[in-house]
Amino acid sequence: MERTDKINSDITLTQNISGLTYGTDALLLSAFIKGKRGGRAAELGTGTGVISLLASARGKFSRIYAYEVQKEYADLAQKNVTANSFDSVIKVINKDIRQAAVADVEKEVDAVFANPPYMRCDTGFRNEDDGKYAARHEVFGGISDFCDCARLLLKNGGSFYVVWRPDRFSDLVCALDAASLMPKRVVTVYNDPDHSPCLMLIEARKGVGKGTFFTRPFFIKNGDKQTEEMNFICEKGVFDERYRKE
Repeated sequence: MERTDKINSDITLTQNISGLTYGTDALLLSAFIKGKRGGRAAELGTGTGVISLLASARGKFSRIYAYEVQKEYADLAQKNVTANSFDSVIKVINKDIRQAAVADVEKEVDAVFANPPYMRCDTGFRNEDDGKYAARHEVFGGISDFCDCARLLLKNGGSFYVVWRPDRFSDLVCALDAASLMPKRVVTVYNDPDHSPCLMLIEARKGVGKGTFFTRPFFIKNGDKQTEEMNFICEKGVFDERYRKE
């Protein structure tokens, strides 16, 4: 069953309610992506297309190539792209990222971004919905595959933006190192000041030197209210400058 909602940046989003739906991780990643005027980007595992849509609504890139291996979701992403009049910006590619080629995106891109599955296939519960299970588990490639694909598609100096779970941070760091991608900026996300971090946002770059900037912590809520920083993201679609400094 599908449901259509109005979300951030005035995007109309149709989702399969039994599948993986729009959440905070997608919103934060879309805001974390810096963008480049006239630049070109690729998204790995677009799902409903929401992150590419949010990035397009904010004018972060002139062209985005959105990979999605599951035909059902590739069709849904295309439906959302057309409904929001972004056909000239976003091209949905129904393809496994492990089979990606530079020819898919014409030439190397300025940025790659991904909200990859956080869980190994040998962990967690088996969801009845295949699409939701694949979105959460590494059915169509693990974090190393996502990093290798980012390296393949990026030009030198290009950025790979990824949202990830803190408890698997070491897996991501190892995968980035193996792909010759250097972590340059890290935001640690907390639901509130009383809990451990729930997400990490990492910008890694291809062909650059060592040195990583860890920003101040980012809190989604303080008590029962959203923080000013989270309100800023909801309104502006970007992190404030304290989280962008290099």
